[in-house]
Amino acid sequence: MIGFFSRIGSFLRDNWSSGVEILILAAILYYLYLYLRGTHGARILIGVALVFLGLTFVSQILDLAVLGWLLRSFTVFLAIALVVIFQPELRRALNELGSHRFFTTALQRREAIEEITDAVFDLSSRGFGALIALERDISLEPIAETGVVLDATFSKELMLTLFHPKTVLHDGGVIVASDRILAAGCIFPLTQRDDLDRTLGLRHRAGLGLTEESDTIAIVVSEESGQVSICHSGSIERNLNVERFRRRLSQLLLREENHAPTAASQLEGETGLPPSGGGALVSHSSKPGSGPGARPPARRES
Repeated sequence: MIGFFSRIGSFLRDNWSSGVEILILAAILYYLYLYLRGTHGARILIGVALVFLGLTFVSQILDLAVLGWLLRSFTVFLAIALVVIFQPELRRALNELGSHRFFTTALQRREAIEEITDAVFDLSSRGFGALIALERDISLEPIAETGVVLDATFSKELMLTLFHPKTVLHDGGVIVASDRILAAGCIFPLTQRDDLDRTLGLRHRAGLGLTEESDTIAIVVSEESGQVSICHSGSIERNLNVERFRRRLSQLLLREENHAPTAASQLEGETGLPPSGGGALVSHSSKPGSGPGARPPARRES
């Protein structure tokens, strides 16, 4: 018995690298199958693989030298043919790998912030209402399934088209991940809070509701007033100008430690709102317009 176990131990020591190679190859083939399973070329790949393996097995069993030589020579052409057949899938896989957060530099993220800022304030200047969700660590795929999947490169022109008042998708929310617009016309969950300002419309309540359930950053552009707001962690910061919007978005997306003293409550104070959780967001004045420096009641924002 001892000799048996010693032989097993010796075999494992001498061949452990082969076992590792088998596991790596098995994992590669498994994930390759999962990735290609739903593609148009999957059936072609399965058919070609079965024919190739069947002919190889027959040539080995019957010792058919000519057939074996033809199969070995055909392998190079088969590899080129598979690259051509699966060119769209390979391009998509390489694009996803290149856009992974591990390879995304701070410079690229800053460029994305500039593009978002440009698009948001262009929407505001044109009077287009908008609701944009920026995906972070928590996936928004279930929310994306409530709308129309786009998976398109982010651009200001596309955002203006999606939120144009005469388009079909302008009433829903748009989900943005990295530099891609994942879906449009999505339905976001509404917040159930009852202490909100009565001027907050459905877009603001939907933005707050989504940020209460995930780490998403929601951007809201009011259709009536053109005001730009940011929702995050169940709180809202309203009436941001370009510089404050860019600065706050940089803090939230880049998580810059040097901006840590500038808390959300400070920016909420700048926009005329109390800190999150610091009281109701509803005016309790006994009479509209009373008090020094009071302004007339605001219209309800969409």
